[in-house]
Amino acid sequence: MLLNPKTETFEHLDPRSREIMKKTIEYFESRGKAKLKEDAHERRWYRDFIDFLKENEVFATLLTPQAHVVDGDADKRWDTFRNCDFNEILAFYNLSHWYAWQVTILGLGPIFMGNNEEIKKNAARMLKEGGIFAFGLSERAHGADLYSSEMSLTPLAEGKYVADGGKYYIGNANEAAMASTFGKDSETDEFVFFVADPTHENYDLVQNVVDWEGYVAEYHLNGYPVTDREILSTGREAWDSALNTVNVGKFNLGWGAIGLATHAFYEAINHAAHRNLYGKYVTDFPHIKQLFVDAYARLAAMKLFSQRAADYMRSASAGDRRYLLYNPITKMKVPTQGEEVINLLWDVIAARGFEKDVFFEIAAQDIRSLPKLEGTVHVNMALIIKFIANYFFKPGEFPEVPKRNDPADDTFLFNQGPTKGLGKIQFHDYNIAYNSVDLPNVNIFKEQIRVFKDFLAQAPPDADQAQNIDFLLAVGELFTLVAYGQLIIEKYQIEKFEADLLEQIFDFMVRDFSRYALQLHSKADTTENQMQWCMNMIRKPVYDGKRFIRFWQGYVDALKDTYEMNP
Repeated sequence: MLLNPKTETFEHLDPRSREIMKKTIEYFESRGKAKLKEDAHERRWYRDFIDFLKENEVFATLLTPQAHVVDGDADKRWDTFRNCDFNEILAFYNLSHWYAWQVTILGLGPIFMGNNEEIKKNAARMLKEGGIFAFGLSERAHGADLYSSEMSLTPLAEGKYVADGGKYYIGNANEAAMASTFGKDSETDEFVFFVADPTHENYDLVQNVVDWEGYVAEYHLNGYPVTDREILSTGREAWDSALNTVNVGKFNLGWGAIGLATHAFYEAINHAAHRNLYGKYVTDFPHIKQLFVDAYARLAAMKLFSQRAADYMRSASAGDRRYLLYNPITKMKVPTQGEEVINLLWDVIAARGFEKDVFFEIAAQDIRSLPKLEGTVHVNMALIIKFIANYFFKPGEFPEVPKRNDPADDTFLFNQGPTKGLGKIQFHDYNIAYNSVDLPNVNIFKEQIRVFKDFLAQAPPDADQAQNIDFLLAVGELFTLVAYGQLIIEKYQIEKFEADLLEQIFDFMVRDFSRYALQLHSKADTTENQMQWCMNMIRKPVYDGKRFIRFWQGYVDALKDTYEMNP
């Protein structure tokens, strides 16, 4: 279930993809933990990593859609299935290195979604030459508020413009081959995406805005010359490509959390299993077992959900946009669960987690950033809430989405179409998944769902509550758990993993549902009627001592001493 870089064979991938994964692991393991930590503490830009990527054409192979390949290499494609593996590997070792990949994906989005074929070919050539890319969207004063963008593109003559303005919090903008930059036409106020060259004299790299080995830039364009040859898209298409790029790129945040938390888990179990206190090993204490079991169950759930969400992304079409619910859950729920996993493990590893020679120090710091890299959790929850009505009360009929592990280009991701009409998107009946399982904790969770659905039908938010994002966030947390559990069950039916794992996952799901119900109950504007419904949602999971011991021995304790990074 969890990635072990020293034993994983990647037999589920084709030979070229397998080679990339193994070479990447070898790159990190050959450098070792001491060098990894030293570079992180000294905040050194990872030139050797960029050189490794170039030498092995890693980004070129993984991030060039086959339609734009310049050298005829049949192994090059944009394949979300294998990209998830690479996501996990990079984050397993260091989020700063993962960030170079994450931002390159974002920078390429507007290019491959645009209409400029020349730029697409140039991007493919630059990828082959080892280039990384930047995504110039947010600004210092407005963050990711695209309506308020102050980057201006002023027409000068036929096909010629001049760009002025600043961008802020832009990864890779120090060495990007191209920086996809979002702005507005100063005369028409239309949105526009164009590419800028960071080596140009009118491109001012102001600073690295974070104290990190990765580079997160502030840059200014000062009288920067632009022609039609650098324009990617305009008007509504530029707007849509900005949001659709986020759909593709920010999906990676969940995998960043999975990788970080997995490495931290190995380090925590190794530490605890060999530490003797008061005549007992730390792993002999009941509360430590509980912390580890919860951490493992949450981490497994993160991975199972994200894998299944990738199936929906790869199978999406203009008539099937269900991925637009599962995608923000991967961006929001999975990273916050990663924080929860680190918190649980930190209660085990304690003071050791602060020490300079352990990976855990990196994980504990960097895991906090992931839920914040998409304009905070609130942005995604506000999106998720739009789907509640159709999800519960207007299901549609769709063919079953299979496991998508085929080596193919995910072409729809670059042709997602307009970003409007989210409230019209339908979903298949979630009961199909839930009714396929008859297990004690899953059945309790089904009871909670039924009460929640009745709450939505009989005591829905009134007009004032519907304008109160604090109230809606609590409702959204409950809804998110329903969709989260649904995809995990679908994955269970595909992979046929042990029922003990599913039951242990739903053990914490029942508890989480109760916790969010209590939070909704406690909101200042929750009515007496709504409060009663919230109390009716609260349940206690079924405790099975034999299952717990089986789980501890088979899933958790079995991992001790199975992985440790080369020193």
